[in-house]
Amino acid sequence: MVEKMSLLNTIGNTPLVKVNGVWVKLEYSNPSGSIKDRMARYIIEKAEKTGKLKKGYHVVEATTGNTGISFAMVCALKGYKCVIVMPKGMSHERKQIMQAFGARVIETHENCVKCAVQKTLSFKKKAFLPRQFENPWNPIEHEKHLGTEILQGVKKIDAFIAGVGTGGTLVGVGKAIRKKFPSAQLIAVEPSECPLLSENKYAKHVLHGLHKGFTCKKHGIEGIGDGFIPKIIEQNRDLIDDVITIKTKDAIRVCNFLAKKGFLVGPSSGANFLGALKLKKKFSNVVTLFPDRGSRYLSEKIFD
Repeated sequence: MVEKMSLLNTIGNTPLVKVNGVWVKLEYSNPSGSIKDRMARYIIEKAEKTGKLKKGYHVVEATTGNTGISFAMVCALKGYKCVIVMPKGMSHERKQIMQAFGARVIETHENCVKCAVQKTLSFKKKAFLPRQFENPWNPIEHEKHLGTEILQGVKKIDAFIAGVGTGGTLVGVGKAIRKKFPSAQLIAVEPSECPLLSENKYAKHVLHGLHKGFTCKKHGIEGIGDGFIPKIIEQNRDLIDDVITIKTKDAIRVCNFLAKKGFLVGPSSGANFLGALKLKKKFSNVVTLFPDRGSRYLSEKIFD
């Protein structure tokens, strides 16, 4: 008999190490293999406490993969049925892992995360929708826990850099860091092929929507650059100091470099680390994170 709560209690308190002078939180060390375990557990438990999630309900979420895996694991532990809606074109391993946890996976139009989000809205009866792109519990979790862990491990922080998917990590951790280090720079990372924040001159500016004729092209940094600006970022636009764009090929190149150093991580980790190395030219104390494991991208042949 598995002690259900014992596995949930292993979420968080991940290792914090220095790699080439950059402080890195190894979020792939969470039990399902990604940072999203933190949010999934927190949102499910908050929903239970507030009566939004009850016995017999389905948990229905849109995701490119990692969030779906995390919710599938938490639901398996807690006895909820889980429905994951995701765009076609994501790594095959992600879909397989969700299904292994017992989740039902529904695929929508290729590379269209917004299509997946819209599809979840059709589930109305006995369904709880976490809605990660707009749920305030997402950044609150990162501020309370991940941010606190980073501050306990790093004495001085000049800059924190993270890829933007939902924006929960950058906003939540950023708020925690700013309370202790008000002048710390908060930097967003996005794919060069989908520079939504950059094209809108987003950092420290008011968002006015997409430039006319702008299109978000397909890219290979799964988990960030989903083709729209999430509500969590819109509501915290003044928090971001700058945006760094990273090409898919460069993120993958850095993934291979990190693998040879012992860190088998996914493309978003490569993007975060490359962005952090750029910041190291200007700042002494830079913090980032490796969000997920590289093993869920093996079918995409990103490793040499």
